[in-house]
Amino acid sequence: MLKQQKPFIALVLACFVSAGRADTLYEGALIYSMDARAPHPSGLCVGSNGRLIDLEACQPDETVNLAGQVVIPGLIEGHGHLMGYGQSLLNLNLATAKNLTELVDQVSAAVDQAAPGEWILGRGWHQSKWSPQPAMIKGFQSNDSLNAVSPDNPVFLKHASGHAAFVNDRALALAGITADTLVGGDGEIILDDKGQPTGVLNERAQRLVSKFIPTLSLAQRQRALQLALASLASLGITSFQDAGATQADINLYQEFLSAKQLTSRVYVMINGSDPELLASWMQRGPLIDVDQRMLTVRSIKLVADGALGSRGAWLLEPYSDRAGHNGLPTMPVSEMQDISHLAYRNGFQIAIHAIGDRANREVLDIFDALFDGRDRGVRFRVEHAQHIHPSDIGRFARLGVIPSVQGIHMSSDRPWAIDRLGAARVESGAYMWRSLIDSGAVLVNGTDVPVEPADPFASFYALVTRKTLQGTPEGGFEPQQKITRVEALQADTLNPAFGAFEESFKGRLAPGMVADFVVLDRDIMTIPAAEILQTKVLQTVMNGQVVYTRPDGLIADKER
Repeated sequence: MLKQQKPFIALVLACFVSAGRADTLYEGALIYSMDARAPHPSGLCVGSNGRLIDLEACQPDETVNLAGQVVIPGLIEGHGHLMGYGQSLLNLNLATAKNLTELVDQVSAAVDQAAPGEWILGRGWHQSKWSPQPAMIKGFQSNDSLNAVSPDNPVFLKHASGHAAFVNDRALALAGITADTLVGGDGEIILDDKGQPTGVLNERAQRLVSKFIPTLSLAQRQRALQLALASLASLGITSFQDAGATQADINLYQEFLSAKQLTSRVYVMINGSDPELLASWMQRGPLIDVDQRMLTVRSIKLVADGALGSRGAWLLEPYSDRAGHNGLPTMPVSEMQDISHLAYRNGFQIAIHAIGDRANREVLDIFDALFDGRDRGVRFRVEHAQHIHPSDIGRFARLGVIPSVQGIHMSSDRPWAIDRLGAARVESGAYMWRSLIDSGAVLVNGTDVPVEPADPFASFYALVTRKTLQGTPEGGFEPQQKITRVEALQADTLNPAFGAFEESFKGRLAPGMVADFVVLDRDIMTIPAAEILQTKVLQTVMNGQVVYTRPDGLIADKER
């Protein structure tokens, strides 16, 4: 490679810095750096420390010609559940079931392979997406067909949202649940017109059964994390913001980090509903790996309400399809307020799940009062920010609060969300990405995996098209809320880095930044929108090391 002449002192310094260094030069690609100073650099130079080096100072030991492929910064999952994802890979994937019959067929096949009395576990069903629809009781199916295929094996199947469960009578019997069982708070045991349990447990009622499920062994948990990390690497995800981890999860991440098996950077939001865990970390303080940012613990996850699909989201006005029902808070507002103050004093970020407009307003009120006359740069977050009253949209930017959304939820949920909220509320306050950005808010995107598949390109597609993954409707739902492809890529790279206080470390490809990047088989910034869903990752590089190469993908020629 020909280089411009440099002053003698610059050459001396370059030689001194590079002594003993083994740089790798990637060239021949269309690079979207997300760096305003050089949006399309001619190449990337990776130093032996895993950081990017100025091309003029690059002394490559190896040159990789990417032969016209496309490179973007490593993708950052802005909101997901890492161990939940791994465990979902061990169990039934019910997201593939198009109706109740297909779900029951999956359970039946699992029962055939299970030992007597063994629990059948799964996640991903969503009754509002099924066709045809079964007979419904308070918006849910009953477990008659489930009982028929699994009379002896207890069955526990989580709703896609995680806010409800579908169980068979055997599981109900093991938990001692009858028509007379009471559950407090936001929990609900759905009963039929004869007052008998239907097998659907909403919100806190799930715990009545789930506490009887045997815990996974350490070997099973290790396998779950291995599966999750391998999948993330294949999807170009080099960082994962884990929304609600336990201490056991954190311990496992540390174990993998020590063994150099952590192939994605993990930003942990600890589960704030665990008083002992919360007290322990408040006493200890944040865990921040300043040099590598492989494992960071500096955020607390709280949950203000449930999900729209299970009618647990907390609304200002009743549901359009369930008269007199507004949903419920899943944590007292006063408790969320106290924990937010505690986090502020101890250097922790707060991230609060809020889906309904009442929940979003209450959370914004908490943050507004907390920041009054004090530091507004603590980057507190609202996870989901799904349905917001129009008068509250501008408050995110004014308060410096980050809306952490999931584009894919709009694609999956919008066809039936209008039944829950009605047209007026959907059009003025649901999935308000354009309005949030225009008001000055920093929009973070994620998938909420395993609630939705981990595919970042499906969520990217949703942000820019406002369509279902089947490409409907023409023009998209509420098309005035679409965002541009540049904004969508920012929401997957730069913005989640900002949301984790790491924008000076990752999220763009520039000298001094970490060498996290992805090689794609197509240009997601210019191809027809429908083709975005066919995007394949050819290679994933994290900290300068290749952590995934697509087996059938043509990557590049290497020269040494």
